[in-house]
Amino acid sequence: MPNDARFADAGPDAALAIRAEDGDDLRVLTALAQDAVLSVGDMGYDPKSRRFSLLLSRFRWEDADSARRESRPYERVRALLVISDVLRVRHDGIDRNDPGTVLSLLTLDWQPGEDGTGRLVLAFAGDGAVVIDAECLSVDLRDVARPHRAASAQLPRHDP
Repeated sequence: MPNDARFADAGPDAALAIRAEDGDDLRVLTALAQDAVLSVGDMGYDPKSRRFSLLLSRFRWEDADSARRESRPYERVRALLVISDVLRVRHDGIDRNDPGTVLSLLTLDWQPGEDGTGRLVLAFAGDGAVVIDAECLSVDLRDVARPHRAASAQLPRHDP
């Protein structure tokens, strides 16, 4: 019987593709998406398909230790974050009329409701949030470009 493929087998530049359907999955996805940056104009909700999508510039946390050891620049990659089975979207502290405003994603938090429904809260630095009521937890994160050097050349920091 052959062994399952390992993430490391894909190589350092392999595109990430991960789905969260429960709390454990979401913790992994959140760790990989933390500190992603995007503009307000890079978010969109399509009520007909019941999807909320974000085009992110994701910090490659999975490569940070290697970059540090090899004394090479940290990397970011363009990625799509897609939430499916969306029933309603609300923005709190985010001016949707200013599409150039830059946001930094901190966390994704699933608050389960009844019968598999729940609320997904995307929290951004500066107290902004997107609150999504969903039929179930279904979140996909997929890299859509090759990695590139992080403009700041620094690890993201969170002041206490």
